[in-house]
Amino acid sequence: MATEVQWSELQRDPKGVAALADQGEVLVRRRDGAALLLTREDSSRSASAGSVTAARALRAVLPHLPQDIVTTALLDEFPWADVLPQEDRLQFAHDFVRAFQASAELGHWSVLEQTVTEWRSTAAIHADHDLRAKLTGPLGDDFGEVPAPVDH
Repeated sequence: MATEVQWSELQRDPKGVAALADQGEVLVRRRDGAALLLTREDSSRSASAGSVTAARALRAVLPHLPQDIVTTALLDEFPWADVLPQEDRLQFAHDFVRAFQASAELGHWSVLEQTVTEWRSTAAIHADHDLRAKLTGPLGDDFGEVPAPVDH
């Protein structure tokens, strides 16, 4: 849990706030913007290295586990994945592990967040039978001639 301080406290007593950061994360609240998280560089590097190690280990372990165990483990964390067809559940597990590793390597967890968001949206479509039928059924209209691609 981060210690919270106001921006004005950081301006008034930077050494005191730095001392707090030596003890753990400090959340700096600002009136005119998003809060900032102040943390020591060595802690950040350690967390990053740990994330990469965990991602690599997860990627190395998963191919050795039966697919049903992997799928069940992900269903425990993401119960909405239960509405996906079995083939899609396996693809979700594969995509999750790849996105986890990419996020850890890049230090940008938005990659994993986007993957989970996209698969959750796919599950929502599978859960709505009418919507699924509309999206997977044949198109009823002819949309006309498709123009040739333009070379750039």
